[in-house]
Amino acid sequence: MKTYIKNIVSGLVDFPDQVVINEVNGASITILEVSVAKSDVGKLIGRSGKTALAIRTLLNAVCAKDGKEHGGKRVLFNILED
Repeated sequence: MKTYIKNIVSGLVDFPDQVVINEVNGASITILEVSVAKSDVGKLIGRSGKTALAIRTLLNAVCAKDGKEHGGKRVLFNILED
């Protein structure tokens, strides 16, 4: 999941080498915390949050398809701002 999101986010930002993804696994939830360059935060969020919503939709679709692999876990996508 981490590499899947890294590929998507790296394609959207101007500084793909500064994309850092931290994966926090819990019993029933996995949190993906994404950190990008300060100038790329707006591109990742998108106008009215539409880009971030699209990424979350993709994550939910992948998790639904691979539900057995993830054990029915929920996945949250958080964008960290410095």
